[in-house]
Amino acid sequence: MPASQPCVERTQIAARAAAEKFGTELVALDLSDQTVLSEVFLIITATNAKMIDSIADNVEEQLRLAGDKPLRREGTDEWVLLDYSDLVVHIQSSELRRYYMLDRLWNDCPKIELDIVAEEAATRG
Repeated sequence: MPASQPCVERTQIAARAAAEKFGTELVALDLSDQTVLSEVFLIITATNAKMIDSIADNVEEQLRLAGDKPLRREGTDEWVLLDYSDLVVHIQSSELRRYYMLDRLWNDCPKIELDIVAEEAATRG
């Protein structure tokens, strides 16, 4: 069964919030058939520690405005994790993203098309 519609909608809000703060390489993975812990991983790349924090703060704020708050926020200078139970947002430096390769670790999971990514592709092409 695919990720629930409310979770996908919150993923779209989080992705848009990340893009507003210049997050790149956004990928949303539907984990609903793989694990009972979360339905979706949203993975975002940021270029430095301040940008990681800025993206995380904006994602939290936009999801708060949508009526949601994280169960926890964990992080370092190179990786912030926002846990919303069914949605987990990973904001990583490019170095850690290449090292941990969460995209490849979960490559058998379907990707969720993100509206913001599709919009950006349409304006470029």
